[in-house]
Amino acid sequence: MSSGKISIPGRLARATRNSTQGLRAAWRHEKAFREEVVLFVVLAPVAWWLGETGARRSLLLASLGLILIVELLNSALEAAVDRTGTEKDTLAGRAKDLGSAAVFIALLQGAVVWAVVLFT
Repeated sequence: MSSGKISIPGRLARATRNSTQGLRAAWRHEKAFREEVVLFVVLAPVAWWLGETGARRSLLLASLGLILIVELLNSALEAAVDRTGTEKDTLAGRAKDLGSAAVFIALLQGAVVWAVVLFT
């Protein structure tokens, strides 16, 4: 490959390596992420057991996965904001609050999905 292009397997390998590093960093540095992973590990088998159909299982598991995704995005946003400086800034605080609100909504959405799937 003399043109400097990276092959598809090379790009996939790099993307996988970067993603793994991100997951390790989240596990190492983000307590909320660790707590939500534990929640996922505990509730995923429950979702599989209680979900009567594939669609119900998928909804339960997807709601858990969404919480992890939103937490990762919130952690990335917080790291980027913290990188720009430690002084108090209204916009930086708003950005962090909005990220936190997104996690909160994902948790509420997960609870609603579980309640609807399990009790209707």
